Amino acid sequence: MSEDMDFEILLAHLQRLVEQSMPLWDQPEGTRATLMNVSENATYRLDAPDGSKTVLRVHRENYHSYNGIQTELDWLHALQNDAGIITPQAITGRDGKEIQEGIVDGLPVPRQMVLFEFIDGVEPSEDDDLIEPFRKLGEVSALLHLHAIDWQRPAYFKRLVWDHEHVVGPNPNWGNWRDGPIHEPAHIAQFEQLEKGMVERLNRYGRGPERFGLAHADLRLANLLLVGDSTRVIDFDDCGDAWFLYDLATALTLIDNIEATRALVESWLDGYARHRELDGDDLTAIASLIMMRRIAMMAWFGTHADTTLAQDHRGPFPAETCEMIEAYLSSEPSADNIIPWA
Repeated sequence: MSEDMDFEILLAHLQRLVEQSMPLWDQPEGTRATLMNVSENATYRLDAPDGSKTVLRVHRENYHSYNGIQTELDWLHALQNDAGIITPQAITGRDGKEIQEGIVDGLPVPRQMVLFEFIDGVEPSEDDDLIEPFRKLGEVSALLHLHAIDWQRPAYFKRLVWDHEHVVGPNPNWGNWRDGPIHEPAHIAQFEQLEKGMVERLNRYGRGPERFGLAHADLRLANLLLVGDSTRVIDFDDCGDAWFLYDLATALTLIDNIEATRALVESWLDGYARHRELDGDDLTAIASLIMMRRIAMMAWFGTHADTTLAQDHRGPFPAETCEMIEAYLSSEPSADNIIPWA
């Protein structure tokens, strides 16, 4: 979250905003708000005195428009009602609207907020065997994409776009990667070579409707909840138009260069193929999309330097990525060599 104020002071202001805003949804007196996560937004679990739980998302300013947030909520409704995919459902406020707004002293502008039903489930642990969870990620990704292709978008549809123009172009979604934790001239030069090669290869791949459309765009294990045989998907805040296989790239965020990467990709693709076919060109594009995600994360570490995720990973990230870049640019990926660095 990118306000020009001390991070702890910002969190204190947001905590007051959450506590002050509970009457917008008739939350009972005595409801406690606990910060769960800070990324693009601040997310809180609300625990009511009767034991019931809900989740309140306080949006970062200037990231999504009102129509953009409503588009996300509409897709969540459609996925659950039409496709049977369990997703977080927004709770309307006292005024009948799903998106509320509030402000407290200390915040420069009002914040948009959405209250969601609490979804039970267990997040797969990255310390466990990831092969089966990645197969489930592939399956649910295919189901999301099939629904997106046929979904009648609302007239006010507005979401972010995740292509190379919005990652390395003049107005990137997460900022300029050069403002990230990259300082060595040799590393910067390699990233510039990557940018050129990646753009060229993705332009060859193209963006026909069978390849490019509405995707989750952050479908990591952290956003998958398992209950028995049931798979639930959360955190659609980054959903937008993208290459569909960008969802595989996001699933591999920060684990795309480990020993098991190739096996994880194969498992994801096996799950995906149970519902939707891919061709050789799709498989060849995967490495480019993983590299695009790497560049996006470099930018994210720069604009979200106060977050725990950025602080934990920003140090080794440039050198790790440069090792991958060398393998990516020195050999053309193919259906038989999907991940050149693995």
